[in-house]
Amino acid sequence: MKKLLLVAAALLPLLVHAQKKVVLPSTYDVLIGTYTTGTSKGVYVYRLYERNGRLAYLNEFTTVDDADFTNPSYLTVSDNNRFVYVVNENKVGGVTALSFTPTTGKMKFINSQPSHGADPCHITVDKDQKNIFVANYSSGNLTVYPLGKDGSIGAISQNIQDAGTGVNKDRQAGPHVHMSILSPNEKYLFYNDLGTDKININRYHASKTPPLTPADQPFVSVKPGNGPRHATFSADGKYLYLLQEMGAAINVYSYDNGKLNQVQTISMLADNFKGQVGAAAIHLSPNGKYLYASDRGDDNDINVFSIDEATGQLKFVSRHPSLGKGPRDFMIDPQGKYLLVANQNSDSVVIYRINQETGSLNGVISNIQLGNPVCIKIVPAE
Repeated sequence: MKKLLLVAAALLPLLVHAQKKVVLPSTYDVLIGTYTTGTSKGVYVYRLYERNGRLAYLNEFTTVDDADFTNPSYLTVSDNNRFVYVVNENKVGGVTALSFTPTTGKMKFINSQPSHGADPCHITVDKDQKNIFVANYSSGNLTVYPLGKDGSIGAISQNIQDAGTGVNKDRQAGPHVHMSILSPNEKYLFYNDLGTDKININRYHASKTPPLTPADQPFVSVKPGNGPRHATFSADGKYLYLLQEMGAAINVYSYDNGKLNQVQTISMLADNFKGQVGAAAIHLSPNGKYLYASDRGDDNDINVFSIDEATGQLKFVSRHPSLGKGPRDFMIDPQGKYLLVANQNSDSVVIYRINQETGSLNGVISNIQLGNPVCIKIVPAE
């Protein structure tokens, strides 16, 4: 009996620690990249309040003395929230590093580099902050840059030029690299080429030059003319979900150690839909139960799908209007309460409340006016 009491006493601190409630942030920073062809001037930061889903303006970054900072469309934030990396989506193309202070939303210029490609449209940073990956749409190439400890972008270390065409002569006359995504363990990098209907697969060695080499399965092809755009992994890392812009469909792939195997294709369109399509963004709910995808064609909507935990396959749940034109991107807050939609063509960001039981969008809380919003990222402010 004495031994049992001693064991119980020894375990008590561990049990108390295990039962300690995780305190989540009550505020987040919302960073929004834009096109500066209208009323917008750069990258904007708003404060998101978890208690009510409201946004309040914090800060903005608009000009650089010795570099071009027009069209800071897509951005990414380093894992430690200290740095923001932005593409400048122009024919010449550039990539910019900014320091970031989450408590104030303030950004300061660090440096910039040419993107070595035309119209860079997406940027990815690894968790260890070793490299960034830039997708150059019009020139159809992926470029890689090392990062300094101070957050600065080094000289280009790798340039992968795609080649080929697709069946759609208007949209696929050449390669169009649209996005890159790292595997959950960051041993592989996948990048989607809308122009050649391929997902390209590379091994990733963060400290080597070049950091990317073709994987054993170097690519997978999608249905001709579907145009792969963006992708995301399931919460357990066993499945990859690929959004296809021109086909308005989602491919589901089982994933294992750099290899993809297609298990499902599901349409984003209603059965009776007739019109233009333009699938744009795809994101997972924080609890991993639901997948969301936007269509900025004539539909202008957000589609909700449930995820079968055993198979990774999708089932349609609901479809919701974006309450604007051109839902280019959207993001779900880390607690899964709100979905923020960037309506590029109507200069607005709309905030929906999410029904966390069903995954459906449950009414609009508020919206803000902002010129040509393109990309949204949400990070802790505390």
